[in-house]
Amino acid sequence: MSGDHMDRLAVGFLSVFGLPPVEFVDLAADLGCRHISLFLRGLPLASLGYPRFSLAHDAALRRNLRAALQHRGVTITLGDGFLVLPDSDVASLAIDLDVLAELGAPCINVVSLDPDRARTFDQFAELAGFAAQRSLRTLVEPVPSLTIGDLPTAVAAVRHVGRSDFQLLIDAMHLIRSGSTPGDLAAVDPDYVGYAQINDTTLQPRLPNYMEEAMFERMVPGDGELPLPQILAALPPGLVVEVEVPQRSLALAGISPFDRLAPCIEATRRLLSQSKTG
Repeated sequence: MSGDHMDRLAVGFLSVFGLPPVEFVDLAADLGCRHISLFLRGLPLASLGYPRFSLAHDAALRRNLRAALQHRGVTITLGDGFLVLPDSDVASLAIDLDVLAELGAPCINVVSLDPDRARTFDQFAELAGFAAQRSLRTLVEPVPSLTIGDLPTAVAAVRHVGRSDFQLLIDAMHLIRSGSTPGDLAAVDPDYVGYAQINDTTLQPRLPNYMEEAMFERMVPGDGELPLPQILAALPPGLVVEVEVPQRSLALAGISPFDRLAPCIEATRRLLSQSKTG
């Protein structure tokens, strides 16, 4: 069972604050994880000293990344950071889709910053079509304060798009903070759910700005107040579970990515072994 759980674990790129891709692959492997999610562009915290990068525009970096993935036995399970914007069309994302297909990613994650919900749904459908041409599935992540802000709205988006390769990404913090419960998740058609991100937090806000808290300060799974065993039990069996636990305060205090994430990985393995999702 432990091997199965290890094979399901991914390390989320948001957790490493722009760590260069090859170093990120080594980190995941050193943590005993087989998978990572990846943004194609790195916008690191300046004080950490990481260089900016763009996998879309740096062919040498892509070659080095593919070599590192093969060498360390790591795969990319998610291409993150796709946006629906009010002033652009998702057709402009074709190059990014090509790059992720080249890197062997199976799916992408999209959120919308376009307040027009109807246009957002249509853009999701268009993006899912473009992604499918490259054998990529598309996931939508409900995030409080964004256009698709909760589980019911995300389910409506999946039904609107009406494709088996357009599914939900369930993030533990977003699910609970948006007002849903593990029971609500369990009631969703399991075919709708394609990926999960685990993290922890308190039930009440820890920072005044929701997105700042979500992107920079989450808690080790099990250290907060989220009903993580129940969330994991409500997921379809065998789903990839990505550890997405950005801890900016620790990073700025000089705690290494390995030392920040090792407790998160260990806690997630423990939760998975206790859950009924194996």
